[in-house]
Amino acid sequence: MTFVVTESCIRCKYTDCVDVCPVDAFREGANFLVIDPDDCIDCAVCVPECPVNAIYAEEDVPASQQDFIALNAELAPQWKPITKTKAGLPDADDWAKLEHKRSELKR
Repeated sequence: MTFVVTESCIRCKYTDCVDVCPVDAFREGANFLVIDPDDCIDCAVCVPECPVNAIYAEEDVPASQQDFIALNAELAPQWKPITKTKAGLPDADDWAKLEHKRSELKR
């Protein structure tokens, strides 16, 4: 099992989760983070750090977000690792309140 970043992260990209990851499993895209399932050790320390509740254990990903399991696995090898916290996107606080952001994902 691994942990999965879901839709809530899109256009927010808060990186509080990155600093606590003991294996540097996070990967960074332009407006979204993913977790590399090959690196994740299922420790769960990232979950409470996410201010938008975007991170779930694979078995707990809501039905409406199941496609994000494959999306994390697809994008992780393409994106570079992120190991240090950065500022969220400039309008992250506005986007954090919104749902249905899939169309905003930049690959």
